[in-house]
Amino acid sequence: MSIDNALAGIAVKDLQAGIAWYQQLIGRPADTRPMPEVAEWTFPAGGWIQLFEDGARAGHSSLTLAVSGLNDHVRALRSKGVAVDDPFGSKRVKVAMVKDPDGNRVVLAEAFTADMAQ
Repeated sequence: MSIDNALAGIAVKDLQAGIAWYQQLIGRPADTRPMPEVAEWTFPAGGWIQLFEDGARAGHSSLTLAVSGLNDHVRALRSKGVAVDDPFGSKRVKVAMVKDPDGNRVVLAEAFTADMAQ
């Protein structure tokens, strides 16, 4: 068996509101809408985010986004009014936490060593 990629599913209460928030976080519209109740973003190094409406599960998802220039991302998000925790970390990785309007956790992570997922 071979696993070729990974997709992170994020449950939100209101799909249209979720799409607007994640567009702001990611900095661009969804790449695809494979069905009316789903929005997806893909990334150059692989991986997907799949946003879907599920009120019962909303707020219980977690997502880590591998970024370069974490401090720049934090400043840009704060300038858009997105609440972002102050970055913290180690010599290997620095992270900043964000919660979407439903309470789903998004971790922005900048790796400084090759042994970390990027």
